[in-house]
Amino acid sequence: MWTASPLTCYYYIPDRNEEGYGLNCGALDSLKTRGVSLVITVDCGITAVEEAAYAKEIGVDMVITDHHECRPDALPDAAALIDCKREGDCYPNKSLAGVGVALKLLCACEGESDTALARYADLVAIGTIADVMPLTEENRYLVRLGLRQIIDSPRPGIAAMLKESSIDPARLNASSIGFSLAPRLNAAGRLGQASVAARLLLCRDHNTAASLARELCELNRRRQSIENEIWREANARLKGKTPDGPIVLASEDWNQGVIGIAASRLAEQYSLPAIIVCLNGDVGKGSCRSYGGFNLFEALSACSDELIGFGGHALAAGLNVRRDKLDDFRKALREYYLSNRPEPVPEVQCDLLITDPSLLTLENVRSLDLLEPYGNANPRPILCFSGVRLESLSEVGGGKHSRFRVRLGDTRFECIFFSHSNSEAGVREGELIDMAFTLQINDYRGSVSVQLVACAVRPHDPRALCGAILRPGEDICWAAAPYCPERADFVRVWRGMGSDFQVGRDAEDVLARCPEGMEPETYCLCLMVLQEAGLLSDGPEGIFSARPVKISGKADLEATSLILKLRQYQSHQF
Repeated sequence: MWTASPLTCYYYIPDRNEEGYGLNCGALDSLKTRGVSLVITVDCGITAVEEAAYAKEIGVDMVITDHHECRPDALPDAAALIDCKREGDCYPNKSLAGVGVALKLLCACEGESDTALARYADLVAIGTIADVMPLTEENRYLVRLGLRQIIDSPRPGIAAMLKESSIDPARLNASSIGFSLAPRLNAAGRLGQASVAARLLLCRDHNTAASLARELCELNRRRQSIENEIWREANARLKGKTPDGPIVLASEDWNQGVIGIAASRLAEQYSLPAIIVCLNGDVGKGSCRSYGGFNLFEALSACSDELIGFGGHALAAGLNVRRDKLDDFRKALREYYLSNRPEPVPEVQCDLLITDPSLLTLENVRSLDLLEPYGNANPRPILCFSGVRLESLSEVGGGKHSRFRVRLGDTRFECIFFSHSNSEAGVREGELIDMAFTLQINDYRGSVSVQLVACAVRPHDPRALCGAILRPGEDICWAAAPYCPERADFVRVWRGMGSDFQVGRDAEDVLARCPEGMEPETYCLCLMVLQEAGLLSDGPEGIFSARPVKISGKADLEATSLILKLRQYQSHQF
């Protein structure tokens, strides 16, 4: 698709379904017939060696701006190659988005940066967030500047999208763009109608912008429906079993523009790299998504003998493969993965364990806005509860999401768990749960409150921490500090010990003797402190099977090294 301006410039956006993602010879032929003599690429072209050679053959000059990984063996023969990933490139920000690289070219043409930033920082911000680039250093500056422009003076198309997406411009942030605005803009291209999004961003008439925004939202709903169908079919093929290597699935019936999102969902669901291929005759086009830090670009490079071509990043890529090579590619990729399997990492890494609910005030939650913009490489702080009571649980959004209430001490918090039904959440009303979450301000009909957005929940299981507490010499104070016993806990445990009392043969036996209503972790800490103070006997197996010991005088439990360490961690907990 193309359009002309008075400066005889054209934009051309390849149709994903018909042409794929980047440069192709058919597009070059089409532009040549329009009298085009120079093509400037954006976010593509650095691996298009054959296409660049063809452009030169038909008399079209080419300037390639891209941010994808470069192949070590070949670069396109073009008038200029602008890519911060090129070997020897000295530009300090290697994480520019494709739109950021294009901005740099524009700044060079202008001779300075202020004019280009004043015109286009909003678009650079949206593109950087949508492409999931690290929001650090220069990218952070560009996104902050662009967000401010959108808030202060949005162009008509963006203002219309904010209204249609029910986004309050005054509360706009990177997450609003990443989860609401960008998917709607991307939906048009994924369904072969990228011109709708382009016209929206270029238009100056508010009525036209409103109409185009409505059209984009409808396209996004269609995209979601198609994506869900692909995801369901892919899951049915896997039959709920996790493969021992990357997921590689192919079909003639799947939509080329949507498979990348479905691949992302599969990668997250199965904790494996996922590749979904759309077959068309003898050739398939695939979208690849990584998981756990596995470098897809290096993997595809190692398997390139089985591919027609590929390109992309370490975490996301695209490929072309012959139908009769699919099995060979799947086997080669599996072998590479098994030999280069990434080190396992926790699914959720929490930044802070919350034991004092008074910390979660509106003022404190708002102060976290100082860390904006949040996104890749600068995620929202993830907090966690351990052993909070789940008081109520219900479903919202037609069963797609869970809403629940938890109690910590005497304080209750309302929570939302997006994209998880009650059954998928795996917890029940009334039980103790562990919960990882981020924080947001919920403003509903004038009532403003702190809301917890769940990242993960699970039934509370004290056995792991209790086992670590009972093992001598293991430093678990950082995790055990929230369960540090008070004087009343020691009194209760000591008074519950009869003359024939034994601590227990193993951890399970110990936990079975925990007083009713006392946290098992607190009980185990009491036992270890009592042993250190000489009130429980030492034995060859440490605390296990220890017995009460009579001593002369009083034991100073607060002077034990374990209590001192626990108190120290408590004082620095927040």
